[in-house]
Amino acid sequence: MRKIALITGSNQGIGYATAQTLLENGVTVILTSRDEEKGLESLDKLKDLGEVHFCQLDITDMETIKKAKKFVEDKFGKLDILINNAAINYDTWHSVSDANLDEIEQTLDANLMGAWRVSQTFLPLLKKADIGNIVNVSSGGGSLASQTGGTPGYSISKLALNALTMQLSNELRKDKILVTSVCLGWVRTSMGGMAAPRSAKSASEGIVWLALLEDMKYSGKFYRDKKEINW
Repeated sequence: MRKIALITGSNQGIGYATAQTLLENGVTVILTSRDEEKGLESLDKLKDLGEVHFCQLDITDMETIKKAKKFVEDKFGKLDILINNAAINYDTWHSVSDANLDEIEQTLDANLMGAWRVSQTFLPLLKKADIGNIVNVSSGGGSLASQTGGTPGYSISKLALNALTMQLSNELRKDKILVTSVCLGWVRTSMGGMAAPRSAKSASEGIVWLALLEDMKYSGKFYRDKKEINW
C-alpha cells in the first residue's frame, strides 16, 4: 500500500522540492500552503509526477489544521509521513540583546508551536500507519553550539524544535512512530538567498531519506546529509 505524506509549507522552496522527491519515490503527497491559490498552482505543476493532493493549511491557525486533518482522514484514513517544513524569519537583523520580542514571539509561534500543533493534530492518523514518521526540518542554527547571539528568534525556535523532536520520539516509540530532526545546510530558497550552494532539490533528499525509514533505531536523532550530528 502506498505511503501517504503531508508536507507543511510545500507550495515552494524546500517543501515543494520534497514533494517532488517523494512523488518520484512512489509516495502519495498532500501539498499544503497558507495561500490556496499558490498551493493550487504548485499542485498543477506536480500532478504529472504521481498522486498529489492539496489542502490549505496555516500552521498558526488551528482551524485550518483541523480541516486538513479531516481531509486526510476522510480520503485516506491514515497518515504515514508528516514533514514539518514550514518556517519563518531567519532574523539576521536581530541580536539576542536587542531583539524585538513581539517578532521573536511570532517566530516561535510558527517554527515551534506550528510544528507542535500539526504533530498533535495528526497523531491519531500517524498511529494508524504500520510505521509512522515525523520529520522536523530544523537547522544547524538550532544546535546548542550555535547559540552565539545572532538570529535569536530563528535559532532558539529551531533549538526548541529539536527538543520537541526528542520529547516526541521518546513518547511515540511505543507507537512505532519515528521522530527525527534534519539540518539541510545552506539552501537556495527565498529565505536562504540565491548565493546558497545547495539546491532545494538536493536538500530534499535528506528529508525523504528520513521520511522513508522504518527502523526505530534512527528515531530521536539529528541528521545532516544522512549522517547523525550533535544536538
